[in-house]
Amino acid sequence: MDRVAVANDLSFRVGLTGHSAHLSIEPLPPVQSHNPLHDLPQFILPPAFPEETTESIKEYIEEKYLTPRLDPDEFSPEKAGRDWDFDWFSKAKIPVEPSLPRTAVIPEWELPFRRQKGQEKGIWEPQSVQVEISELNAGVEDSSALPRITGPAKDFVRGSLHSRPFHPGGLDGSQSLPRVVPEGSLNGDWIREVLEGGPAEKIPPSFKQGLDSGDLKAYPSSWSVNECHASPKVVSDEKQSKLSLQFDDMFKRAWEDDFAEKEESDGIESEAESNESEIQVDKTEHEDDVPDVKLSELDQILSVDSAVLDTKADVKNEEGDNQGKESWAIRESNNGIADRFHELVPDMALEFPFELDRFQKEAIYYLERGESVFVAAHTSAGKTVVAEYAFALASKHCTRAVYTAPIKTISNQKYRDFTGKFDVGLLTGDISLRPEASCLIMTTEILRSMLYRGADIIRDIEWVIFDEVHYVNDAERGVVWEEVIIMLPRHINFVLLSATVPNTIEFADWIGRTKQKIIRVTGTTKRPVPLEHCLFYSGELYRICENEKILEQGLKAAKDAYKKKNSNAARSGPTMHSGSAAGSGAANAQNRDNSHRGKQKHSGSRNSGNFNGTGSGNFTSGSQPNLSLRRPDASLWLQLVNKLLKKSLLPVIIFCFSKNRCDRSADSMMSIDLTSSLEKSEIRVFCDKAFSRLKGSDRNLPQILRVQSLLRRGIGVHHAGLLPIVKEVIEMLFCRGVIKVLFSTETFAMGVNAPARTVVFDTLRKFDGKEYRQIIPGEYTQMAGRAGRRGLDKFGTVIIMCRDEILEERDLRHIIVGHPTKLESQFRLTYIMILQLLRVEELKIEDMLKRSFAEFHTQKKLPEKQQLLMLKLSQPAKTIECIKGEPSIEDYYKMYTEAEGYLNQITEGVMQSHTAQQFLVPGRVVVVKSQTSQDHLLGVVVKAPSASLKKYIVLVLKPDLPPTMQPPTGSGAVLDIGSNKSGEGFFVLPKGKRGLDDEYCSSVTARKGTGVINIKLPYQGVAAGVNYEVREVDNKEFLCICNCKLKIDQVRLLEDVSSAAYSKTVQQLSEKKPSGSKYPPALDPKKDLKLKDMELVEAYHKWDKLLQNMTENKCHGCIKLDEHMKLVKVIFKYRDEVNELTFQMSDKALQQMPDFHGRINVLKEIGCIDDDLVVQIKGRVACEMNSGEELICTECLFENQLENLEPEEAVAVMSAFVFQQKNTSEPSLTPKLSAAVQRLYDTAIRLGQLQASFQLPVDPEEYARENLKFGLVEVVYEWAKGTEFADICELTDVPEGLIVRTIVRLDETCREFRNAAAIMGNSALYKKMESASNAIKRDIVFAASLYITGI
Repeated sequence: MDRVAVANDLSFRVGLTGHSAHLSIEPLPPVQSHNPLHDLPQFILPPAFPEETTESIKEYIEEKYLTPRLDPDEFSPEKAGRDWDFDWFSKAKIPVEPSLPRTAVIPEWELPFRRQKGQEKGIWEPQSVQVEISELNAGVEDSSALPRITGPAKDFVRGSLHSRPFHPGGLDGSQSLPRVVPEGSLNGDWIREVLEGGPAEKIPPSFKQGLDSGDLKAYPSSWSVNECHASPKVVSDEKQSKLSLQFDDMFKRAWEDDFAEKEESDGIESEAESNESEIQVDKTEHEDDVPDVKLSELDQILSVDSAVLDTKADVKNEEGDNQGKESWAIRESNNGIADRFHELVPDMALEFPFELDRFQKEAIYYLERGESVFVAAHTSAGKTVVAEYAFALASKHCTRAVYTAPIKTISNQKYRDFTGKFDVGLLTGDISLRPEASCLIMTTEILRSMLYRGADIIRDIEWVIFDEVHYVNDAERGVVWEEVIIMLPRHINFVLLSATVPNTIEFADWIGRTKQKIIRVTGTTKRPVPLEHCLFYSGELYRICENEKILEQGLKAAKDAYKKKNSNAARSGPTMHSGSAAGSGAANAQNRDNSHRGKQKHSGSRNSGNFNGTGSGNFTSGSQPNLSLRRPDASLWLQLVNKLLKKSLLPVIIFCFSKNRCDRSADSMMSIDLTSSLEKSEIRVFCDKAFSRLKGSDRNLPQILRVQSLLRRGIGVHHAGLLPIVKEVIEMLFCRGVIKVLFSTETFAMGVNAPARTVVFDTLRKFDGKEYRQIIPGEYTQMAGRAGRRGLDKFGTVIIMCRDEILEERDLRHIIVGHPTKLESQFRLTYIMILQLLRVEELKIEDMLKRSFAEFHTQKKLPEKQQLLMLKLSQPAKTIECIKGEPSIEDYYKMYTEAEGYLNQITEGVMQSHTAQQFLVPGRVVVVKSQTSQDHLLGVVVKAPSASLKKYIVLVLKPDLPPTMQPPTGSGAVLDIGSNKSGEGFFVLPKGKRGLDDEYCSSVTARKGTGVINIKLPYQGVAAGVNYEVREVDNKEFLCICNCKLKIDQVRLLEDVSSAAYSKTVQQLSEKKPSGSKYPPALDPKKDLKLKDMELVEAYHKWDKLLQNMTENKCHGCIKLDEHMKLVKVIFKYRDEVNELTFQMSDKALQQMPDFHGRINVLKEIGCIDDDLVVQIKGRVACEMNSGEELICTECLFENQLENLEPEEAVAVMSAFVFQQKNTSEPSLTPKLSAAVQRLYDTAIRLGQLQASFQLPVDPEEYARENLKFGLVEVVYEWAKGTEFADICELTDVPEGLIVRTIVRLDETCREFRNAAAIMGNSALYKKMESASNAIKRDIVFAASLYITGI
């Protein structure tokens, strides 16, 4: 259309749009040239395709991707009648995810100096080998039977209780179950069923529904199935192995027969010829039967062990090591690695700007080979280089590395050091920074939690670096290290960094044997900066040790100075006061610490009047107690600092073993200023930046102002009582070198890598929580190692303060050059460990106990014990054939052994009592222990002890002997004795020296006896057809006192030696056996012997009953009793040895099995597990409790003790779980809080009593006191209500640093209680814990770490 002109030259055009030709008007630009095309009506074309719907999209996807089709080339009409000859599996065109291959082709790694370069390009090309996927994934599999589905992203790092732990490396016997595959699924039978019209598998695993394939019809086809036979090579190998086994059997059988014959000859010396022939025949009969079965088991053990040892031997031979084959820890003795390091490792993952030490090169070489290493070296020797290289390898391999540290301070500092070098993340109890990083730094407790909770991040970890491994000796937390080492999967390698310890090889061998992998041990005993040790006494330094050798002249000079000072003080003694160093009232540093361990506010000025100075000069204790405290210390420290300043030995770390001691010593140096104006400016700027993140009131805290005042003068304090941000400021300033004197506790040596020029020990005694003791060499070495800065100092100086005395040379030698403490196991069972392992059926708690360091030596000897057991089981059994029928000698031996058990108790308690001695008079019938046979003898007391004769003379009846062994008759013995009365054994005393008891009258003859004993003891004879013997008997040989007496003629028996008298006595004694085989009844212990001890009376009755049963046994009195008793003793010894070996190899022999059973009973009683050891919901809640005692926390939740409390009150009560200081001021609580505290304490007492009832070593009161400390309940309550930090510090004498630490840990406890509430389904408790956590997370308590955020 033509252009239409309107007012103001506004043009427009008219057009038609759409299918209906609607009229449209469009404005045109003011100036537009005429275009004929614009005059045409405009039409909008309709869409080319109809609108898409859900149904149309679904039809398109099913048609395009989900409908199976045949290959058009193979199933074309031209090939309709052809017999197909192709693989169904390879030709199927189904668009699904491919299954995992069974094999993989991987490059074979070779040593750099063995690589063959290519001829064309000169580049090494690795050779590829085909390996099984199962070999590559060995140890990486889960502990479950089926592959585990990866959990949600939120549980990727921390894990979840719903996930199972990964299978620990080296944990044989608890491996994952093989995947169950339906029969016929691997040979193609299921395809035949489908083609024949059978049902097809339509639903894939883990799917709810599958494809609708419709009705399948049979397809005409024919099958030819060929059976697969094994290759001839395999058969020949089996035959060869069988032949070798036969040869081994022959060798071992000959060795075992010799061993058996030797043991048989030693155990049985007097067997009859008939029995020897029978045993020989029996041995021949068993030679072809028993050893075959037993030796096959033995060969299996030996073959397995030899295979493992051969593998390790190959590795050692490759490296040129000549150590024994049984050690998994290998320490290289050659220097080839360090000399050829750049040739062996040409392409390093991380370059260092300095020359590496020998041990660092060795460790890096082993890391390049993918092996685990144990590095033992002194402090500041450069162990961190190995950790950095492990990080670099993880980054290069696109895997992860984990750095674990025992202290949170080390974790924060390492995060700062590694940031910028690597992709680093940090995981602690309250911080989670960049958990997706390839290099993670975390505490050991976090790693343990990840392992128990099956965190998926474990799959990616290649290296775990354990720093400060010697921390395994810590009694409280050392068990965590052992748990982590045991639980780590097989695919993870170890990097262990430790100070020098004497049993490095032993500890590394335990790790290698536990994880079934070689541990390379390297390190150095050489210090990078040598140390010199001095004594500081009376203002002078005396060098006493250099290059690990005690200098006698330096120690002698110090002692001479001490003696000279004491002699001068003695001459001026009447004018001295108690404050003098030589006075009698001077106290050492140990007593000072003890006098100030009471409750003190932060300044620590209470009870200061008890502190005695040690410097020269006097003081008066009066109106200024602080001056009396500070002047001697100020004088002493001033002398020391001036001496160090003159010798250029600053900066210095002064180790004091008390927080109060550190504060008082620093405050006493008010007049010392060690910094320049430039350093003061640097300190002021640094502190302003660091404390600027705090709000106004927190910046003016007394501790912060006091510390800043000290820092400006170059003096610092470092201990657990400081605020975390204050400690970090001091650590960073000390590393910058502006702090010249630092008073610190021993935690500074463990947690901070900050060496100094000099280290000073305020004292060599410390309080370890239980008692005052001298520090051990390991502690001294750890702290002294901070002396000497590598690259700055030629040597480091260690100074020991001597105030009132000079230590003995023996003590100094032990501390300075003594052996450090060995690594010892602190493994113990905990309830949370038991519950975590019970969650997984495939992991047994017994496996954890076996693999602990405590059981290392026992488990190491198990193969030897198993071989010995198999050897004993292969020996032919010995039998006893009795002429009286079925042998009952074993019953007789059991009774005899049981009776022997009561012998000492009865002999000491009954026979030696005064009442029993009164019954042992001539004529009393007794039972005497036999000296030659196992049978006991019936006898009668002939003569009681006297002044000249200390023993009883007793006539006993002996068992029947063979005719060839019978002694001469009584008359013959009398005649022989009469011919030589002065021979050996005759007692003739002068009449004047005889006692009253030596002259006796016979009850038969009226003649008075002379007291002469005319027989040779022991005297044997036969009377009335019975063998008898007269012998001396000690009172300990009496086994029983019978309730009957005989009338005996002592004169005719002992002096006249009358045969008639012996015959009559023997006949009377024989008549006391009613049935001819029983002993007469014994005296009643209560009525006759008047015994009051019930246990002794019961033992006496049992003894008497056993004697009666032994006489009723048919073996009693047998002529072969002695012979058979020896043989049955050998048999029982053999059984006991087999049972003992079996017990030692079983789980029952583990040291902590009794404790384990007791804890299992406790868990059953409170409902955490059921009778089948299945973890219940209460047990799952207990698994969440890591910060507090798990049983008390769980009972607190299930008893709803927090239900009626407000969030502020609940979090205040929960502070008792995490607060650790024992002695604090008594808090002032509200009635509601007091009731909650009492209820929680009663719960702890009840749980303690429950554990004690199951024989666990738990004292209920101590258990409650150790696990619940209510010292900060009031402080936390006020903090949660919003009170300022400065105000809550006035409520208690607990240092500010401990308050912050407790509240930070309390936030973690709130998180655990919140997770537990989610498991329980308690939404109210969940919200309450969220509110409590938000109430305490504020201000200075949760100020960000300077190591993380920077300045």
